Amino acid sequence: MSELIVWTYDWVPEGPRGFVRDIRLRWACEEAGLDYSVRTVPFDERGPDHLAHQPFAQIPFLSDGEVELFESGAGLLHLARKSETLMPRDPAGEAQTLQWTIAALNSIEMVSVPWWFLEVTGAQENNLAGWLESRLDHMERIFTEREWLVADRFTVADLLMADVLRVAKLRAFGNRPAAEAYVARITDRPAFRKARADQLAHFAAGDEKRAAKA
Repeated sequence: MSELIVWTYDWVPEGPRGFVRDIRLRWACEEAGLDYSVRTVPFDERGPDHLAHQPFAQIPFLSDGEVELFESGAGLLHLARKSETLMPRDPAGEAQTLQWTIAALNSIEMVSVPWWFLEVTGAQENNLAGWLESRLDHMERIFTEREWLVADRFTVADLLMADVLRVAKLRAFGNRPAAEAYVARITDRPAFRKARADQLAHFAAGDEKRAAKA
């Protein structure tokens, strides 16, 4: 049995399904052909056991034998070190993969998530719109110049960038055909489709268990 364990919630509401961030680790394992299992912590009761693994009572976290990591970005980089499929082994390719992986989190997602939150909560004025527009326009320019972010091939940097950008509201925020083509191409990969289907099935099974207890 594999020592790699992806931890997620036992259930989440309908809205976030398909986007809960354990999908990033599932996807990476599928791309790299790494054996892994999925285990759960309760969505409704985030107690001391959960906090011992994830100090913010979030998911995902990753177990790999004696190694335990929280934060999806940290988990992705750990998996990338296990497989050249996810990250080149030459120093320049590895450095650029790290660079773009961090950029997806720090330059794009750190703007897109609060912008999205203000949008869905119906804020009368979203002052982050200009900042987000600038970041997405910079990425549009990059996507018109290259097919992949690093090394002329798929890496974990593409996995993470596409996952950040695939949110429907974000894709609808302006007309950026190169970014749209990039997201569509990356999320059409069999490993992503399997990871997404598995996550949806996992939370559907959670519905059945909750219904049985009701």
